[in-house]
Amino acid sequence: MSFSVAIGVAAALGAFFFRWLTELFQTTFWRSGHNFLDSVANSEWWLVLFLPCAGGLIAGVIITRWAPEAKGPGVPEVIKAIAVRGGVIRHRITFLKALVTSILIGCGASVGREGPVVQIGASLGSSAARIFRLDKSMLPVCVAAGAAAGISATFNAPLTGTLFAIEILLLDTAMSYVSHIIVASVTASALSKIFWGDFPTFDAPKFLFNNFDELIIFFILGILAGLISIAFVKMIQLMENIFDKIPVQDWIKPGLGGLLLGLIALKVPGILGVGYEAVNMGLTGILPLDLAIILLVAKMVATSLCIGSGMSGGIFAPSLMLGATLGISVSSTINMFFPELALTHSQYALVGMGTVVAGTTLAPITAVLTVFELTYSYKIILPMMVGCITSALVVRLLNGYSVYEAKLLRQGVNIVRGHDESVLVNVSVSEVMETEYDYLRTTDSLNKAADMVIDCPFPHFPVLDEEGRLAGILTLRDMRAYLRDTHDLKGFPLIVDSLMVRTVVSVQVNSNLKETLMLFEKTGVSFVPVTDADNKVAGIIKSLDAFNIYRERRNKNRILSASI
Repeated sequence: MSFSVAIGVAAALGAFFFRWLTELFQTTFWRSGHNFLDSVANSEWWLVLFLPCAGGLIAGVIITRWAPEAKGPGVPEVIKAIAVRGGVIRHRITFLKALVTSILIGCGASVGREGPVVQIGASLGSSAARIFRLDKSMLPVCVAAGAAAGISATFNAPLTGTLFAIEILLLDTAMSYVSHIIVASVTASALSKIFWGDFPTFDAPKFLFNNFDELIIFFILGILAGLISIAFVKMIQLMENIFDKIPVQDWIKPGLGGLLLGLIALKVPGILGVGYEAVNMGLTGILPLDLAIILLVAKMVATSLCIGSGMSGGIFAPSLMLGATLGISVSSTINMFFPELALTHSQYALVGMGTVVAGTTLAPITAVLTVFELTYSYKIILPMMVGCITSALVVRLLNGYSVYEAKLLRQGVNIVRGHDESVLVNVSVSEVMETEYDYLRTTDSLNKAADMVIDCPFPHFPVLDEEGRLAGILTLRDMRAYLRDTHDLKGFPLIVDSLMVRTVVSVQVNSNLKETLMLFEKTGVSFVPVTDADNKVAGIIKSLDAFNIYRERRNKNRILSASI
């Protein structure tokens, strides 16, 4: 547990450094003001137009040359690191992700800081686990603990951080690992109070809910939030496709996205930055209907431009802003037609925040707890559950993927079914293959082959040529016709080369168990030779052994390790 505390401390310090950098750049680049939107309003028009472009160009160079993993929201990269690389994240990502995203947000990019904080915390957890040489099976847990601690430090919400890691990052993690994630998350939350004080991130109102008829409206809000979430994901994908087709170098594209963002911001400056100011306007009930609708549409376009052009930044905060403006739009519209209902705008903004987060991330429990920890009101749980679960169901039925899953699918990584596959990816064929095996030479006689078939418990042999390279396969099935009468084999002139199967299914020595099991499933063979770069046989792996090893590794992965 002491190592979990250390990860929590490291992630909290990383979140503090990232936030300090962001505020430093904001105060350096913009005029002074009460908050970021005031600073933008007090600044010259050319700053609003060109500063996001300048930030995009700087970030584009850094991302393209030194940290491609820093591109995008951050959360998909963490999921990919767990599911594909077993939790390995390069050490440099901690600093470069913080630097790039803080420059972008400081210049006004319409992205969130929660996703980058997740990647920063996860990178710290991965680095710490490898520096102190923990067991490889604990790497994903350390990554998740660091990510949870980052979220917890940002929102001062340990439950949200824990559930985020479990529901989004580690879909099928054993409950035995949750204690490590909780310890890291609580540690980071405690440190965040030291850094920033015990004050809420948002001006959340007291939630009053006594009219159960309003659950119908919250249900409708959930449906609309699901549709908005789908539109948001599709718009990000559209922008990515458009920018992929633009014939300029990749490092220029974030600058181009920043320029388009600046053009929109000249008319709607509220889209710049993470959007917390607009969220607080909705939570205090002072956001008018027309401005709420404008911000809803403009923020969706602005964030899609930023992410689609290749900037670094999250979608969690933009989702909160979309939800707040959607809630205000719904409550204000209903009050116009049914004034007797007198819906409280701030409460619908609060529930709207959770419903859009649930739709974009497909993590309704995390969304419910996020808003609950902003209010600490049990009365909000029922409306939140109705809205968030409805939103997630709409997205799952009509679209099928969260924004994170869609991002990974675009990269050819399918983790939608869970992370058990990460167990397979982390097991190398070289770890499990048999290096002591029976084999034949192409020049061996069929008499020798027949004797080996009779004597060996596993009558399947790789056949090697004179230089020791794999030439073919000989099995009991191939020898069956000759073994019916062994006397006919006496003095038989044929050699193994004339009878072996030359079309060989094999795997490379640097392959992983996932690739091998997929090969077994596709071909139906009972064993495969493992070959090196020179096509020499390094060993063999049997299908039954491969599946047994997978089950053993998966069970081991779900037993609490004492190494932390």
